[in-house]
Amino acid sequence: MPQVAWISVAPVKGLALARRNDVALESFGVRENRRFHLIGDDGRLLNGKQLGPLVRVAAEWDEDTRVLELRFPDGSAVVGTVELGDQVTTGFYGRQVAGRLVAGPWAEALSSFVGRPLRIVQAVQLGAGVDRGCGAVSLLSTTSLDALRAAARSAAPVDPRRFRMLFGVEGVAAHEEDTWLGRRVRIGEAAVVVRGNVGRCIVTSRDPDTGERTLPTLDVIAEYRDGVETTEPLPFGVWGEVAEPGRVRLGDAVKPEA
Repeated sequence: MPQVAWISVAPVKGLALARRNDVALESFGVRENRRFHLIGDDGRLLNGKQLGPLVRVAAEWDEDTRVLELRFPDGSAVVGTVELGDQVTTGFYGRQVAGRLVAGPWAEALSSFVGRPLRIVQAVQLGAGVDRGCGAVSLLSTTSLDALRAAARSAAPVDPRRFRMLFGVEGVAAHEEDTWLGRRVRIGEAAVVVRGNVGRCIVTSRDPDTGERTLPTLDVIAEYRDGVETTEPLPFGVWGEVAEPGRVRLGDAVKPEA
């Protein structure tokens, strides 16, 4: 029986993923996922594409208490209650996301860590910080990772964190998730409708612990998935919209519907 193999969120887009044993999947996605994002002095979105070391910083966010904690590799931490400042608008891959600047010590700490000025923004609308806006759910099978490892002729398993997906699925064939496009898939107590493939970028080539480029994922995907019918270039995994909110736990069944 196909089931949920992992659940991971990123409270701050571009920073380290946080594993979860269960999440509440709401109409807009997971409340704590991509709740914040980073911009430069020019107002443009910044993430692991430009700043690989960001993955070395862990983040935790509590929507109820509004406490944000950042933990750095040297063991230091910056924690406090978030207060919001000026309104800003950030370009997210062809759409505009309204947000407000976060006041406090977090931006200064991150700027010092990466060596360039950064600002932290909280999206006004819950769920707006995911790449596709409406694509609140992403799915990738563990066997697809195995297929990539074989194509890359790598002796070591491919770390799923490279792909920063919300849910992992085990118990299906490699890339079987591609066959779910346009279909309703039940995941635990929730249900989603799969809308498209996830096209990949250079972030996936970076080691999720160091941020260094250690695997030519894009070249490998381009070669071994050449000719695959896809909604986005360099497909690896799928994304969808929430059709029915509910709780999803590790080990929950994943059931594509006819």
